[in-house]
Amino acid sequence: MHEVGLAAEIYRIARDAAEARGGGRLEAVTVVVGDLAAVEPDLLDFAWNAVIGGGPDEGARLVVDWRPARQRCAFCGDVAERAAGSWLRLCPGCGEPLAVIGGDELEVRTVEFLEKTA
Repeated sequence: MHEVGLAAEIYRIARDAAEARGGGRLEAVTVVVGDLAAVEPDLLDFAWNAVIGGGPDEGARLVVDWRPARQRCAFCGDVAERAAGSWLRLCPGCGEPLAVIGGDELEVRTVEFLEKTA
């Protein structure tokens, strides 16, 4: 389950971002995850809670902004007829090859934290 490694890296990035701005307890971290990133959102959430559990940021939320991949025909436009998780090679309308657009995102988008008080 590579999601544990991803969760640990997301946590490191979030902590570094918070510390660079004066530090404080993490509240929420938003990550953008694409359909093709080979990440299972439920497993990533589980791994996140395991990584932060028992530490100073326990209870911080991981928000996954899911980005689906799309298939597009140069002639017909977006192809919406595919079943989730399946990919077509050729356009069902005209038979031309399809391109895959988007869905490869994997990045930390925002980090919310409570600033340290004096």
